[in-house]
Amino acid sequence: MNTLGLQPPTCVNDVGTLCRAVFDMTGNAWLSGAVNWLANAPLRILIILLVAVVIRFVARRAIDRLARGASNGKTPRLLRPLKERAPQAVGALVSERRQQRAQTIGSVMKSLVSFMVYGLAFILILGEIGIDLGPIIASAGIVGVAIGFGAQNLVKDFLSGVFMMLEDQYGVGDIVDVGPATGTIESVGLRVTTLRDVNGTVWYVRNGEILRVGNSSQGFAVAVVDIPLGYSADIEAATEVIRRIVADEVGSEPVSEDVLEPPELLGVDKVTPESITVRLTVKVRAGRQWAVQRALRARIIPALEEAGIEPPLGRLFGQK
Repeated sequence: MNTLGLQPPTCVNDVGTLCRAVFDMTGNAWLSGAVNWLANAPLRILIILLVAVVIRFVARRAIDRLARGASNGKTPRLLRPLKERAPQAVGALVSERRQQRAQTIGSVMKSLVSFMVYGLAFILILGEIGIDLGPIIASAGIVGVAIGFGAQNLVKDFLSGVFMMLEDQYGVGDIVDVGPATGTIESVGLRVTTLRDVNGTVWYVRNGEILRVGNSSQGFAVAVVDIPLGYSADIEAATEVIRRIVADEVGSEPVSEDVLEPPELLGVDKVTPESITVRLTVKVRAGRQWAVQRALRARIIPALEEAGIEPPLGRLFGQK
């Protein structure tokens, strides 16, 4: 019996439904309609939310597992399919570089997972409530285009940072020239790269503004040592002294730890009004070229002076 005199909802005509059972027991049209709504929309919405939370939690845990391993010296599984150019020259910084790269890529992946899962759940919930999604999707597209146009520099920086991470163009500990600044990389973010130059100044360079990168810390490097000599100097005698000193120096520590191949004495490289320059090159570990250059100069110049070979008059190392 309908105690309230209300028109029974259409769901009471469906045999075997909860709505029909409540109406048969109470005869209350409003109560049976309310039970029908509660049994359908809210319950399905709750199930959608629970499934979305579980999927997001599982996906984020899986990404965290893939990003682990850099702290104990292992390559994270997240980075194994990607090309890695982490040099041996940075030593202990390799783990820090891998960990930062894995964490950054993992952070992007987790953000994408959250956006996709919750976005799909939101669309499904709107459908359950009965809202027409057509106008909303059209409006969202227009708003998205407007936001993307206004934040195009931010999007450019973000995409550039993602590709630099995936391609491993540089990382923590690398010595790079990015155009606006040259120095050692301290951190690599999705929007900004931070590096410190030789004067200690910290530079923050937007990834979208980096048009080219010169990395001195990948693979190997070449230590180029230019030795200035006076015009009256005996070139053959000077080259013999240089060969002897270089052979002794590269065969002893600590220089020997950085040298990869025997030195190559190229001979006279440049003649200027002030001097004659003899060039020497040595293939060394990446990032160690400057230390090797300083060590060789510190030994070669005094040896040439002891051998009586004259330096450039009044021009040696910029002294007047």
